[in-house]
Amino acid sequence: MPTFLLKRLLQSLAVFLGVSLVIFLMLRTAGDPVQILLGEEGTQHDVARLREALGLDRSLPVQYVLFLRNALRGDLGVSYHHGVPAMELVLERVPATLELAGAAMLIAVVLAIPLGVIAANGRGGFWDRFFLSGSLVGISAPPFWVGIVCILVFGVVFRWLPTSGRGGWEHLILPAGSLALYRLALFIRLVRSGMLDVLGQDYVRTARSKGLAERVVVFKHALKNTLIPFITIAGLQMGSLLAGAVVTERVFAWPGMGRLILDSIQKLDYPVVMCWALVTAAIFILINLAVDVSYSFVDPRVRSG
Repeated sequence: MPTFLLKRLLQSLAVFLGVSLVIFLMLRTAGDPVQILLGEEGTQHDVARLREALGLDRSLPVQYVLFLRNALRGDLGVSYHHGVPAMELVLERVPATLELAGAAMLIAVVLAIPLGVIAANGRGGFWDRFFLSGSLVGISAPPFWVGIVCILVFGVVFRWLPTSGRGGWEHLILPAGSLALYRLALFIRLVRSGMLDVLGQDYVRTARSKGLAERVVVFKHALKNTLIPFITIAGLQMGSLLAGAVVTERVFAWPGMGRLILDSIQKLDYPVVMCWALVTAAIFILINLAVDVSYSFVDPRVRSG
Protein backbone atom coordinates (compact mmCIF):
# COMPACT_ATOMS: atom_id res chain seq x y z
CA MET A 1 0.00 0.00 0.00
CA PRO A 2 2.77 2.59 0.79
CA THR A 3 4.41 1.89 -2.59
CA PHE A 4 1.06 2.31 -4.32
CA LEU A 5 0.48 5.66 -2.59
CA LEU A 6 4.01 6.91 -3.30
CA LYS A 7 3.65 6.06 -6.98
CA ARG A 8 0.34 7.91 -7.21
CA LEU A 9 1.74 10.94 -5.36
CA LEU A 10 4.69 11.21 -7.75
CA GLN A 11 2.35 10.94 -10.72
CA SER A 12 0.13 13.65 -9.25
CA LEU A 13 3.12 15.95 -8.77
CA ALA A 14 4.22 15.45 -12.38
CA VAL A 15 0.71 16.20 -13.62
CA PHE A 16 0.55 19.36 -11.50
CA LEU A 17 3.84 20.65 -12.91
CA GLY A 18 2.66 19.96 -16.44
CA VAL A 19 -0.64 21.72 -15.82
CA SER A 20 1.12 24.73 -14.31
CA LEU A 21 3.34 25.06 -17.39
CA VAL A 22 0.39 24.87 -19.79
CA ILE A 23 -1.61 27.42 -17.79
CA PHE A 24 1.39 29.75 -17.56
CA LEU A 25 2.02 29.70 -21.31
CA MET A 26 -1.66 30.13 -22.20
CA LEU A 27 -2.03 33.18 -19.97
CA ARG A 28 1.18 34.78 -21.14
CA THR A 29 0.07 34.53 -24.78
CA ALA A 30 -3.51 35.69 -24.11
CA GLY A 31 -2.70 39.40 -24.05
CA ASP A 32 -0.70 42.13 -22.37
CA PRO A 33 -2.19 43.21 -19.01
CA VAL A 34 -0.01 46.35 -18.99
CA GLN A 35 -1.99 47.89 -21.83
CA ILE A 36 -5.23 47.19 -20.00
CA LEU A 37 -3.98 48.62 -16.71
CA LEU A 38 -2.56 51.81 -18.23
CA GLY A 39 -5.00 52.30 -21.07
CA GLU A 40 -4.29 54.53 -24.05
CA GLU A 41 -2.94 57.35 -21.87
CA GLY A 42 0.11 55.41 -20.66
CA THR A 43 3.46 56.59 -22.02
CA GLN A 44 6.28 54.33 -23.14
CA HIS A 45 8.11 55.12 -19.91
CA ASP A 46 5.07 54.14 -17.85
CA VAL A 47 4.70 50.91 -19.84
CA ALA A 48 8.36 49.97 -19.36
CA ARG A 49 8.29 50.77 -15.65
CA LEU A 50 5.10 48.77 -15.04
CA ARG A 51 6.37 45.79 -17.04
CA GLU A 52 9.53 45.78 -14.93
CA ALA A 53 7.53 46.04 -11.70
CA LEU A 54 5.33 43.09 -12.72
CA GLY A 55 8.29 41.04 -13.95
CA LEU A 56 6.92 40.89 -17.48
CA ASP A 57 10.13 42.26 -19.01
CA ARG A 58 11.98 38.99 -18.44
CA SER A 59 12.04 35.97 -20.71
CA LEU A 60 9.29 33.35 -20.43
CA PRO A 61 11.58 30.63 -18.97
CA VAL A 62 12.78 33.03 -16.27
CA GLN A 63 9.22 34.11 -15.52
CA TYR A 64 8.13 30.48 -15.19
CA VAL A 65 11.00 29.55 -12.85
CA LEU A 66 10.24 32.57 -10.68
CA PHE A 67 6.59 31.66 -10.74
CA LEU A 68 7.29 28.10 -9.51
CA ARG A 69 9.61 29.39 -6.79
CA ASN A 70 6.99 31.81 -5.54
CA ALA A 71 4.21 29.23 -5.86
CA LEU A 72 6.07 26.87 -3.51
CA ARG A 73 5.96 29.65 -0.94
CA GLY A 74 2.27 30.30 -1.54
CA ASP A 75 3.01 33.65 -3.18
CA LEU A 76 1.37 34.00 -6.59
CA GLY A 77 1.51 37.77 -6.73
CA VAL A 78 -0.87 40.60 -6.04
CA SER A 79 -4.09 41.10 -7.97
CA TYR A 80 -3.68 43.87 -10.53
CA HIS A 81 -7.16 45.22 -9.86
CA HIS A 82 -7.95 44.32 -6.24
CA GLY A 83 -4.55 45.16 -4.79
CA VAL A 84 -4.49 42.15 -2.43
CA PRO A 85 -2.57 38.84 -2.67
CA ALA A 86 -4.12 36.63 -5.33
CA MET A 87 -3.93 33.51 -3.18
CA GLU A 88 -5.80 35.23 -0.36
CA LEU A 89 -8.46 36.44 -2.79
CA VAL A 90 -9.01 32.99 -4.27
CA LEU A 91 -8.89 31.04 -1.02
CA GLU A 92 -11.63 33.28 0.37
CA ARG A 93 -13.92 31.95 -2.37
CA VAL A 94 -12.85 28.28 -2.31
CA PRO A 95 -15.10 27.19 0.61
CA ALA A 96 -18.24 28.51 -1.10
CA THR A 97 -17.42 26.72 -4.36
CA LEU A 98 -16.53 23.46 -2.60
CA GLU A 99 -19.73 23.67 -0.58
CA LEU A 100 -21.81 24.06 -3.74
CA ALA A 101 -19.96 21.35 -5.69
CA GLY A 102 -19.96 18.96 -2.73
CA ALA A 103 -23.68 19.39 -2.12
CA ALA A 104 -24.43 18.84 -5.82
CA MET A 105 -22.32 15.66 -5.91
CA LEU A 106 -23.89 14.37 -2.70
CA ILE A 107 -27.39 14.84 -4.13
CA ALA A 108 -26.43 13.11 -7.37
CA VAL A 109 -24.71 10.10 -5.75
CA VAL A 110 -27.26 9.50 -2.98
CA LEU A 111 -30.17 9.52 -5.42
CA ALA A 112 -28.52 7.90 -8.44
CA ILE A 113 -27.38 4.63 -6.83
CA PRO A 114 -30.79 3.42 -5.56
CA LEU A 115 -32.62 4.75 -8.63
CA GLY A 116 -30.15 3.05 -10.97
CA VAL A 117 -30.52 -0.23 -9.07
CA ILE A 118 -34.31 0.01 -9.22
CA ALA A 119 -34.18 0.69 -12.96
CA ALA A 120 -31.87 -2.29 -13.56
CA ASN A 121 -33.94 -4.69 -11.46
CA GLY A 122 -37.09 -3.67 -13.30
CA ARG A 123 -35.60 -3.65 -16.76
CA GLY A 124 -38.23 -2.83 -19.35
CA GLY A 125 -40.80 -1.98 -16.68
CA PHE A 126 -42.47 1.29 -15.79
CA TRP A 127 -39.78 2.60 -13.43
CA ASP A 128 -37.01 1.68 -15.84
CA ARG A 129 -38.63 3.63 -18.67
CA PHE A 130 -39.51 6.49 -16.33
CA PHE A 131 -35.95 6.92 -15.02
CA LEU A 132 -34.43 6.57 -18.49
CA SER A 133 -36.75 9.23 -19.88
CA GLY A 134 -36.08 11.53 -16.96
CA SER A 135 -32.33 11.05 -17.23
CA LEU A 136 -32.46 11.95 -20.91
CA VAL A 137 -34.05 15.27 -19.99
CA GLY A 138 -31.46 15.84 -17.27
CA ILE A 139 -28.54 15.19 -19.62
CA SER A 140 -29.97 17.40 -22.37
CA ALA A 141 -30.90 20.45 -20.25
CA PRO A 142 -28.12 23.08 -19.92
CA PRO A 143 -27.32 23.87 -16.25
CA PHE A 144 -27.81 27.62 -16.66
CA TRP A 145 -31.27 27.05 -18.17
CA VAL A 146 -32.17 24.68 -15.33
CA GLY A 147 -31.04 27.33 -12.87
CA ILE A 148 -33.19 30.02 -14.48
CA VAL A 149 -36.24 27.73 -14.51
CA CYS A 150 -35.67 26.87 -10.83
CA ILE A 151 -35.50 30.56 -9.95
CA LEU A 152 -38.68 31.27 -11.89
CA VAL A 153 -40.68 28.36 -10.45
CA PHE A 154 -39.47 28.03 -6.85
CA GLY A 155 -38.36 31.60 -6.22
CA VAL A 156 -40.70 33.83 -8.21
CA VAL A 157 -43.93 31.87 -8.68
CA PHE A 158 -44.18 29.89 -5.42
CA ARG A 159 -41.66 31.92 -3.35
CA TRP A 160 -40.53 28.78 -1.52
CA LEU A 161 -36.76 29.27 -1.67
CA PRO A 162 -34.27 32.16 -1.89
CA THR A 163 -32.79 32.67 -5.34
CA SER A 164 -29.47 34.35 -4.60
CA GLY A 165 -26.70 34.66 -2.07
CA ARG A 166 -25.13 32.26 0.38
CA GLY A 167 -26.66 31.68 3.78
CA GLY A 168 -28.46 28.76 5.39
CA TRP A 169 -29.24 25.39 3.85
CA GLU A 170 -32.24 26.86 2.03
CA HIS A 171 -29.90 29.03 -0.07
CA LEU A 172 -28.07 25.90 -1.21
CA ILE A 173 -31.03 23.90 -2.50
CA LEU A 174 -31.63 25.62 -5.84
CA PRO A 175 -28.01 26.09 -7.02
CA ALA A 176 -26.93 22.64 -5.82
CA GLY A 177 -30.03 20.98 -7.27
CA SER A 178 -29.66 22.61 -10.68
CA LEU A 179 -25.95 21.75 -10.74
CA ALA A 180 -26.65 18.15 -9.69
CA LEU A 181 -29.30 17.40 -12.31
CA TYR A 182 -26.89 16.50 -15.14
CA ARG A 183 -24.75 14.32 -12.84
CA LEU A 184 -27.81 12.62 -11.40
CA ALA A 185 -29.05 11.70 -14.88
CA LEU A 186 -25.60 10.48 -15.93
CA PHE A 187 -25.08 8.41 -12.77
CA ILE A 188 -28.50 6.74 -13.03
CA ARG A 189 -27.66 5.51 -16.52
CA LEU A 190 -24.17 4.46 -15.43
CA VAL A 191 -25.40 2.45 -12.42
CA ARG A 192 -28.19 0.89 -14.46
CA SER A 193 -25.82 -0.16 -17.23
CA GLY A 194 -23.28 -1.59 -14.79
CA MET A 195 -25.92 -3.48 -12.84
CA LEU A 196 -27.37 -5.04 -16.00
CA ASP A 197 -23.92 -6.35 -16.93
CA VAL A 198 -23.27 -7.74 -13.46
CA LEU A 199 -26.70 -9.29 -12.82
CA GLY A 200 -26.12 -11.69 -15.70
CA GLN A 201 -22.82 -13.02 -14.33
CA ASP A 202 -22.42 -16.57 -13.04
CA TYR A 203 -21.55 -15.58 -9.47
CA VAL A 204 -24.84 -13.65 -9.18
CA ARG A 205 -26.80 -16.67 -10.36
CA THR A 206 -24.87 -18.81 -7.91
CA ALA A 207 -25.71 -16.42 -5.05
CA ARG A 208 -29.38 -16.61 -5.97
CA SER A 209 -29.28 -20.39 -6.22
CA LYS A 210 -28.00 -20.52 -2.63
CA GLY A 211 -31.24 -18.91 -1.52
CA LEU A 212 -29.82 -15.52 -0.57
CA ALA A 213 -32.28 -12.67 -0.30
CA GLU A 214 -32.57 -10.55 -3.44
CA ARG A 215 -31.54 -7.48 -1.46
CA VAL A 216 -28.30 -9.20 -0.40
CA VAL A 217 -27.59 -10.39 -3.94
CA VAL A 218 -28.14 -6.95 -5.43
CA PHE A 219 -26.41 -4.70 -2.91
CA LYS A 220 -23.67 -6.97 -1.53
CA HIS A 221 -22.65 -8.97 -4.59
CA ALA A 222 -23.79 -7.10 -7.67
CA LEU A 223 -23.54 -3.42 -6.72
CA LYS A 224 -20.00 -3.67 -5.37
CA ASN A 225 -18.72 -4.80 -8.76
CA THR A 226 -20.24 -1.80 -10.49
CA LEU A 227 -18.49 0.70 -8.21
CA ILE A 228 -15.11 0.98 -9.98
CA PRO A 229 -16.47 2.48 -13.23
CA PHE A 230 -18.92 4.52 -11.15
CA ILE A 231 -16.14 5.89 -8.92
CA THR A 232 -14.11 6.79 -12.01
CA ILE A 233 -16.89 8.83 -13.60
CA ALA A 234 -17.95 10.33 -10.27
CA GLY A 235 -14.39 11.51 -9.62
CA LEU A 236 -14.13 13.12 -13.04
CA GLN A 237 -17.53 14.74 -12.61
CA MET A 238 -16.54 16.15 -9.22
CA GLY A 239 -13.64 17.88 -10.94
CA SER A 240 -15.85 19.17 -13.72
CA LEU A 241 -18.29 20.52 -11.13
CA LEU A 242 -15.66 23.08 -10.13
CA ALA A 243 -15.65 24.41 -13.68
CA GLY A 244 -19.40 23.97 -14.21
CA ALA A 245 -20.09 25.88 -11.00
CA VAL A 246 -18.81 29.06 -12.65
CA VAL A 247 -22.04 29.56 -14.61
CA THR A 248 -24.29 28.39 -11.78
CA GLU A 249 -22.61 30.77 -9.34
CA ARG A 250 -23.26 33.60 -11.76
CA VAL A 251 -26.93 32.70 -12.13
CA PHE A 252 -27.57 32.42 -8.38
CA ALA A 253 -25.13 35.18 -7.29
CA TRP A 254 -23.25 32.56 -5.28
CA PRO A 255 -20.05 34.10 -3.82
CA GLY A 256 -17.65 31.44 -5.05
CA MET A 257 -14.64 31.35 -7.35
CA GLY A 258 -16.80 31.49 -10.48
CA ARG A 259 -17.78 35.13 -10.24
CA LEU A 260 -14.23 36.13 -9.34
CA ILE A 261 -12.62 34.27 -12.23
CA LEU A 262 -15.01 35.62 -14.86
CA ASP A 263 -14.19 39.19 -13.87
CA SER A 264 -10.47 38.43 -13.67
CA ILE A 265 -10.40 36.87 -17.16
CA GLN A 266 -12.09 39.91 -18.67
CA LYS A 267 -9.52 42.20 -17.02
CA LEU A 268 -6.52 39.91 -17.70
CA ASP A 269 -5.73 39.85 -13.99
CA TYR A 270 -2.95 37.27 -14.41
CA PRO A 271 -2.18 36.55 -10.73
CA VAL A 272 -5.82 35.81 -9.88
CA VAL A 273 -6.43 33.71 -13.00
CA MET A 274 -3.21 31.78 -12.44
CA CYS A 275 -4.00 31.21 -8.78
CA TRP A 276 -7.54 30.07 -9.55
CA ALA A 277 -6.34 27.70 -12.27
CA LEU A 278 -3.68 26.16 -10.03
CA VAL A 279 -6.02 25.80 -7.05
CA THR A 280 -8.63 24.17 -9.29
CA ALA A 281 -6.00 21.87 -10.82
CA ALA A 282 -4.74 20.92 -7.35
CA ILE A 283 -8.27 20.08 -6.19
CA PHE A 284 -8.89 18.06 -9.36
CA ILE A 285 -5.62 16.13 -8.88
CA LEU A 286 -6.42 15.44 -5.22
CA ILE A 287 -9.85 14.14 -6.23
CA ASN A 288 -8.27 11.78 -8.76
CA LEU A 289 -5.74 10.66 -6.15
CA ALA A 290 -8.63 9.90 -3.78
CA VAL A 291 -10.33 7.96 -6.58
CA ASP A 292 -7.19 5.87 -7.16
CA VAL A 293 -6.90 5.14 -3.46
CA SER A 294 -10.58 4.18 -3.25
CA TYR A 295 -10.00 1.63 -6.04
CA SER A 296 -7.62 -0.25 -3.76
CA PHE A 297 -10.35 -0.64 -1.15
CA VAL A 298 -13.06 -1.65 -3.59
CA ASP A 299 -10.77 -4.05 -5.47
CA PRO A 300 -7.47 -4.96 -3.68
CA ARG A 301 -6.05 -6.28 -6.95
CA VAL A 302 -5.55 -2.66 -8.04
CA ARG A 303 -2.76 -2.19 -5.49
CA SER A 304 -0.54 -4.67 -7.34
CA GLY A 305 -1.51 -3.41 -10.79
